[in-house]
Amino acid sequence: MKAHARSKKRSSVSTASQDTQYSTLSSSLHVGADEPDRNLALELVRVTEAAAIAGGHWVGFGDKNKADGAAVDAMRSFLETVHFNGVVVIGEGEKDEAPMLFNGERVGDGTGPEVDVAVDPIDGTRLTALGINNALAVLAVAERGTMFDPSAVFYMEKLVTGPEAADLVDLRLPVKQNLHLIAKAKGVKVNQINVCVLDRDRHKPLVEEIRAAGARTKFILDGDVAGAIAAAREGTGVDALMGIGGTPEGIVAACAIKALGGVIQGRLWPTSDEEKQKALDAGHDLDRVLTTSDLVTSDNCYFAATGITDGDLLRGVRYRKDRVRTQSIVMRSKSGTVRFVDAEHHASKWESWARRA
Repeated sequence: MKAHARSKKRSSVSTASQDTQYSTLSSSLHVGADEPDRNLALELVRVTEAAAIAGGHWVGFGDKNKADGAAVDAMRSFLETVHFNGVVVIGEGEKDEAPMLFNGERVGDGTGPEVDVAVDPIDGTRLTALGINNALAVLAVAERGTMFDPSAVFYMEKLVTGPEAADLVDLRLPVKQNLHLIAKAKGVKVNQINVCVLDRDRHKPLVEEIRAAGARTKFILDGDVAGAIAAAREGTGVDALMGIGGTPEGIVAACAIKALGGVIQGRLWPTSDEEKQKALDAGHDLDRVLTTSDLVTSDNCYFAATGITDGDLLRGVRYRKDRVRTQSIVMRSKSGTVRFVDAEHHASKWESWARRA
């Protein structure tokens, strides 16, 4: 009698598991055959770990080109193993004269979903060379054709903040007004607001406005991807990022902010009449404020980063005898999942990427 009851129960459960009406998983989280799979997240972390470990050997040695070259080589090698058919839409770029990971390069193992890929093997090459905080190895992936094309204008004016004030701030408003809106949304006084700003001469007027509004500034030398994510995450000591930085970095950051629930707003900032005309010829409205969803239209994108030097977001690579320790973050916008990955690697397995004296 009891055995019969157990058999009937197992049968009922089996039937229910095959019937989608019993599923409690939201349809928005189901992955189609042509979409990047959720397992992709951990594959991407392997790629950024490789770049960070290779570039990390050059921390403090004063040669940013060798650091970047090592990270590029490692990232390119590991990308070949990832299960997707990717095209680099934000790569090392013309400014780096990169032989690998250039815009338009095909990456991945050639199977699986078609995706846009944004890479920055070292976001903060100078930081790495000098041993300064906040250097990261960064990788972002989104469905094919969904990343904004940054080729017309290399710089943009940016405003980044977290979920609390995401629907309140507006890049077109005065700095003081945006800071008061952020403070009110967070339930703090303006003098408790910390604003991350790239340390550049062009930001002197912005810094004066921030301080005149009663807020504090936190300067970073380079690497505003880390600054943007810190501004969107709780508990980092950064409440907003403001100022002019790279357009490619803004798009990479947007992939992360899609998962975090904050906001990034950008407005293209040409540096010359020639660049301005190039943007107009490409059909860009230079007065338009680009939102997070303008920079990345897909809601199924991934962001992965591994620390190279210690920073607000992640710990840097640590080399200890026969072990290498890394810390990474990986996010998926479709599920809103944010994972921190602490990894320990056998140093002997990474000898081919070690710095040679």
